Amino acid sequence: MSKAKRLYIKTYGCQMNVYDSERMAEAMGGAGYVETDTPDDADMILLNTCHIREKAAEKVYSELGRFKGLKDAKPDLKIGVAGCVAQAEGEEIMRRQPMVDLVVGPQSYHRLPELEAKAREGAKALDTDFPVDDKFDTLRHRPKAKRGPTAFLTVQEGCDKFCAFCVVPYTRGSEVSRPVGRIVEEARDLVERGVREITLLGQNVNAYHGAGPGGADWSLARLIWELDKIDGLERIRFTTSHPNDMSDDLIEAHGTCAKLMPYLHLPVQSGSDRILKRMNRSHTAESYLRLIERIRAARPDIVLSGDFIVGFPEETDRDFQDTLDLIEEVRYGYAYSFKYSTRPGTPAAERDQLPEDVKSERLQRLQARITHHQRATQDAMVGRKVGVLFEKEGRLPGQMVGKSDYLHAVHVADAPVEVGTLAQVEIIESGANSLAGRLLDK
Repeated sequence: MSKAKRLYIKTYGCQMNVYDSERMAEAMGGAGYVETDTPDDADMILLNTCHIREKAAEKVYSELGRFKGLKDAKPDLKIGVAGCVAQAEGEEIMRRQPMVDLVVGPQSYHRLPELEAKAREGAKALDTDFPVDDKFDTLRHRPKAKRGPTAFLTVQEGCDKFCAFCVVPYTRGSEVSRPVGRIVEEARDLVERGVREITLLGQNVNAYHGAGPGGADWSLARLIWELDKIDGLERIRFTTSHPNDMSDDLIEAHGTCAKLMPYLHLPVQSGSDRILKRMNRSHTAESYLRLIERIRAARPDIVLSGDFIVGFPEETDRDFQDTLDLIEEVRYGYAYSFKYSTRPGTPAAERDQLPEDVKSERLQRLQARITHHQRATQDAMVGRKVGVLFEKEGRLPGQMVGKSDYLHAVHVADAPVEVGTLAQVEIIESGANSLAGRLLDK
């Protein structure tokens, strides 16, 4: 029996890349590979890249440079680049880093075994197509290994919105939704293997319109209600959403579906109508705020999360103040904020850019306001009873750590529970980045 080859995957970026990396490992498992958590003993290194952050491509080249010594010492070591940077700069990666053996885009990773076989024969392998065959169908059946209590499940990919700052439509393609039956089948399989919480993923997940059993398109809300029927599945989440696709039935589901958690990530990017128009966001600050009112009317205790881009081309002090004003009105429980950085090929990259010191100063001010509201939301949890799904042991003896219904990290001392237990916890303390709780139903 031949010895199994070892695969090291390093994942950058969003939850969808985490999901994709799992599927890449499964694809390569069929080619005789097992995963390793260190590149030193790997027979193949795969970087699953993200193109969202600043200087993403340069960071990939820097990471590849760290593996040069390994490649020199082990000439048979194969190195691959996958994901969105691979999609955007496939041939350039091959040219700049001859040590790279294969490059594969996010829509073609089901072809990894073929590409690896080609690389083993000494040829360079490049696949950044948007293939007709369905990668999810090709990799339909996961190995039956035991899983942790939480899992990601991609239901929708791509984007048709073409925001002026974003590369996703170019690297992930147009919006495509998976059929309902395949999603439910995969969800049931995950639950059978120990998963109790599933997060549905998509670049525009609430634009989901997959084919139902009768052939008609289903909304995300209808899909959630179907998943709600699965025994053993206790929690459902979804991310990332676009305000324009927050439908009436999805808002209603937040108020009526007990398994749908009271947390919503709904990026707005700016509070200025002028900048939102320049971003091609197709909504206004006012329409966003009215949407938030409707969501909170359906689920008053919901915790909201958002994304903000600071220093977008031509953003004035007034525009920035509009963003601060919106943050004050919404009071986000979580938020992610970034300085604008250019993405080659996007419309905003061709516009007049703001000085870096202006961007930095605005980001600091915005993050201070966000932190204030995050901490207030977290502090308000003290004294409340919340559900906590325990995911791992803590650093202290007897301590267990998990996530609350609202996605806060919660640690409980002397908790006689196992990983995967969902229990009621009273919050007794709010720390810098987590909550402390007391187990109620031992």
